Amino acid sequence: MEIICKNCHQTYIGHYCNNCGQPADTHKINWHFLWHDIQHGLLHFDKGIPYSIKQLFTRPGHFIREFIEGKRVDHFKPLSLVVVLGTLYGVLYHYFNINLFPDHSETNLNYPEFNEWMAMHFSWVTILTIPLYTIGTYICFRKQGYNFVEFFVLNTYKASQRLFAHILLFPIIYHYNGTPYIQKIINIIYAIDIILIYWTNLQFFNRISKIKTFLLSLLSHIIFVIVFMLTVYIVLKLSGNFPE
Repeated sequence: MEIICKNCHQTYIGHYCNNCGQPADTHKINWHFLWHDIQHGLLHFDKGIPYSIKQLFTRPGHFIREFIEGKRVDHFKPLSLVVVLGTLYGVLYHYFNINLFPDHSETNLNYPEFNEWMAMHFSWVTILTIPLYTIGTYICFRKQGYNFVEFFVLNTYKASQRLFAHILLFPIIYHYNGTPYIQKIINIIYAIDIILIYWTNLQFFNRISKIKTFLLSLLSHIIFVIVFMLTVYIVLKLSGNFPE
């Protein structure tokens, strides 16, 4: 039976238009359609965000490598996942008035204002740090056969992994918010981040030894810290907020 596509008006036979890919059965827009769209377009119950998060905490390196190599039907898109989780964390950060910065009155930087800006733009700040992570990964692991963009995807998924870990640990951050112990909590979470990065790299770069992966991961993170501090210095210097 020939069907006329409702999108491009191409005549075709089958379940999908061979010109634009539109499905033949588009369904009436009602409450059932809305629930189906939420379930299968964002959450899925077996795929989408829950599936990707589960994979990032059970077999992260293998999961990311499969995505890069072309197995992408069940994977939630890497940048979209960062935006969703970063926005959620930013909302929590803002709503519960989390302040990770002490009052540095000796600088020109308004820390309460900066803290609020960070909360409102957390997902985009996270995305902006991904290329900095990627520089270190590319320099250290470039002989493993992946290009810069593929390393960017690797680090994007790792950013989502860390964001979800931070969301899980948020009750602890909230409990110690405004206390002298908050910096120790942040240091512990930072250590967890490093462990997650190494664990993911260990699975992703499974063709090299664990020792080599550890050393290259360490060097990669050192490069990230140097590039990050240099970037912060340049931004603060240009904005006139760097302490004299």
